Amino acid sequence: MLPFFGDISLIRDAKSRVISPENRTGGKGMAAMDEDGVGAACARDLGRGWKISPFIRIASGETAVLADIEGSGRVQSLWITGSIARDYILRIYWDGQEIPSVETPVSDFFGYGWHDHQNKIKMEFAPINSAVMSVNPCYGFMSYWPMPFRKRCRITIENRNETSAQYYYSINYELTGVPENAAYFHAQWRRMVVPYAQEYVILDGVKGCGQLVGVMLHAGMNGPNLWWGEGEIKFYLDGDREFPTIAYTGTEDYFGGAWGWSVNDKYTSYSTQYVGVHQIHEPGGGEDMQQRFAMYRWHLPDPIRFESDVKVTIQDLGWRRNGKIYLARQDDFASVAYWYQTLPTAPAFPPLPCRNDMEVI
Repeated sequence: MLPFFGDISLIRDAKSRVISPENRTGGKGMAAMDEDGVGAACARDLGRGWKISPFIRIASGETAVLADIEGSGRVQSLWITGSIARDYILRIYWDGQEIPSVETPVSDFFGYGWHDHQNKIKMEFAPINSAVMSVNPCYGFMSYWPMPFRKRCRITIENRNETSAQYYYSINYELTGVPENAAYFHAQWRRMVVPYAQEYVILDGVKGCGQLVGVMLHAGMNGPNLWWGEGEIKFYLDGDREFPTIAYTGTEDYFGGAWGWSVNDKYTSYSTQYVGVHQIHEPGGGEDMQQRFAMYRWHLPDPIRFESDVKVTIQDLGWRRNGKIYLARQDDFASVAYWYQTLPTAPAFPPLPCRNDMEVI
């Protein structure tokens, strides 16, 4: 099955374009024209057209515009690599909105929220092999989420770090008409050390009609490394208040696993089309004494549809040592929710925290 893409054998009224450092505007016949760029010295014997501008640098405190596309069309894929940490913020704006519809660290968007190369937290490489997103050797991030727009698409990266960053990227898109019922792609990041006996909020404040299509969760264990994944994930739809319409029975159940992801008494990672626990980090001793997990679920075959609003929560719940009584834990949760909805994007989303409150600890 090719979700969203339809029959690729059909001739369509569309023009293919790619924005990259070698063609910053995506203009027709305007790629690989640079004579002076970051690769000019390497190409001194070859000249123009020989990889003069393979990447961009983003100075500390600056925001780089990766793409600014006018007209009607659809982003088809996004490949990116470079600086990996929560200091680099990806934002996407649709149709001239001042409020971003996507606002998330680049690392967390692609399931690599635990990796922080600036602070020397380098997690084991953990590939993702899924229908709409992949992480490939070595830290090549691919997104295949279709992202339609009707007037304008603007994609930026902010560098919050003290040092300059560099990014390689390619944004494949087509200029074409957009169906009347096509909604706009959204993604929102949140992070919290979960208070005792409170549910962690993955998504709230959505106003509009659409469907939730994915959840990425990073969970870092605080305190004893006991089993933590009993928490139910709940979806409050269209005015639900005290009780949700949908409740999944456990964290590992929602992410497609069972019985604590344990094979021969050992946590076991997996990555499939729609679900995965792609990263399981076990303590190594010394300063490294915290289990860390990263996991995803894509609701492509089973989108969670809403007409006016949606709220998503998950419980941070495990077992006490006796294995008979639940333990409401207080772990480090960070998440990205992915959904499609009509515009405008709600202005009520919480602002991103400061750098210190986003730091991997």
